[in-house]
Amino acid sequence: MWFRLAVFCLSFYPSFLAAQEFTPIDVGQHIYDGGWEHYVGGGVAAFDCDGDHLPELYAAGGDNPATLFRNNSQPNREVEFSQETPEELRISGVIGAYPLDIDSDQRIDLVVLRVGENLLLKGGPDCSFTPFSNLEITKTNKWTTAFSAAWEKDQTLPTLVFGNYVNRSDPNGPFRACDFHNLFRPIGNTYGPPMVLSPGYCALSMLFSDWSRQGRPDLRISNDRHYYVQGGQEQLWSMEIEPRLYGAEDGWIKHELWGMGIASRDITKDGMPDVYLTSMGDQRLQLQEGSGKPIYRDAAFDFGVTAHRPYIGDDGRPSTGWHAVFGDVQNDGLDDLFITKGNVEQMLGSAFTDPNNLLVQGADHKFTEMGDKAGIASMGRGRGGALADFNLDGLLDWAVVNRRSNIEVYENVTTGTGHWIGLKLQQPGINPDAVGAWIELRAGEEIHTREVTVGGGHAGGVLTAEHFGLGKQKSGSVRVIWPDGITSEWKNLPVDRYLTVLRTANGLELTPY
Repeated sequence: MWFRLAVFCLSFYPSFLAAQEFTPIDVGQHIYDGGWEHYVGGGVAAFDCDGDHLPELYAAGGDNPATLFRNNSQPNREVEFSQETPEELRISGVIGAYPLDIDSDQRIDLVVLRVGENLLLKGGPDCSFTPFSNLEITKTNKWTTAFSAAWEKDQTLPTLVFGNYVNRSDPNGPFRACDFHNLFRPIGNTYGPPMVLSPGYCALSMLFSDWSRQGRPDLRISNDRHYYVQGGQEQLWSMEIEPRLYGAEDGWIKHELWGMGIASRDITKDGMPDVYLTSMGDQRLQLQEGSGKPIYRDAAFDFGVTAHRPYIGDDGRPSTGWHAVFGDVQNDGLDDLFITKGNVEQMLGSAFTDPNNLLVQGADHKFTEMGDKAGIASMGRGRGGALADFNLDGLLDWAVVNRRSNIEVYENVTTGTGHWIGLKLQQPGINPDAVGAWIELRAGEEIHTREVTVGGGHAGGVLTAEHFGLGKQKSGSVRVIWPDGITSEWKNLPVDRYLTVLRTANGLELTPY
């Protein structure tokens, strides 16, 4: 691994570094609140539900109603949202939500996680949502705090997995009372009873990912040892006909942490996804060893992303990380890292004033904290987050849901940035958003590799165009490894625009947004 890191650190990257700057946007009042069942959660989903390519936001409210923020921005103008929540979405008990085109009708649906019955809501015209009339999952009364989805081979519907936290009905709980998880595999055009994934160790994030590029998504789960206390660990499920846990015999190394969120990105540019795991105390960056086995080594210290204590203020206690996501905020060709932070409630051993992080990657591949200078160092109890381009100006913007304080939305107004490209995959028929595909973008001497996934983060996800910073590169080329394994030819790309990448019988067709 260390040889691989040394080679990586000698690779070429642009030398400029723009000063990151975000400005807050007033979107009205929305607060995630509630009792102990809402200490966790507070996710936000970002997706386009009215066909204008501008992403809306759907924010969990806990005991308060969830809110849909319609995006009224004009491209390349100031970010603007209004609260326009249809009755079907104005519901309480919501932990979070993930956007996904479940029935492949080219309208985004929502999977809503709740304390109690989870919901599959079918997307309709102009951001309308209704329960599916011909599709449902077995109703449960669990405390669902994690979700992921993937299309398995030859299926017309996605496989859905719901991660459950503490078993609320266990009289001996809450400690050592972690619940099991529900896996729904399609049976034809519907879902049967759930398959139980057990043991469960109080999951707060899960992600289907083809981590080894073998053509099959496996399931990574990050677990909260605050409640499993002992005997638990992080998990990776091999999604065979009968799912099984990877173990020491496979090369899996036991990791225990107060797991909150998962972010995945190919940081080392070796074509394989690495993972970032949020926690109380040290946050962990884990790199694959590249052996074809699920061997991950901690590398947060080497890259400067431990983010283990507040970087401003006088509270020196350990930080509590929640949602994490990678993205290039200054378009220099180097992925940066956002982390939402905030005390669970009144945990005395953890920091009470705990600002969100913006860790910016430099040319030496070390990350530097820029949250305070960029203007996002909020002291709210951060939970879920969304990183997306809200006004289609090529700069990634940022939204944070807070527990017991107002939602925050920030527009990226950084100047002097590099070139960029946004790519939205589309394929005909099943799985139109090509979940499970791999994008390989060649710019200069570098190849950026990106997997299209649904899941991870903390209780919320983003389904928009994939954004790539290109730095000083004024051109590039792309190829796609589609979910069925077919690889397209390389196609030349213009820069500084959004494109739809349509799968055709002859390869790729590029059309502007």
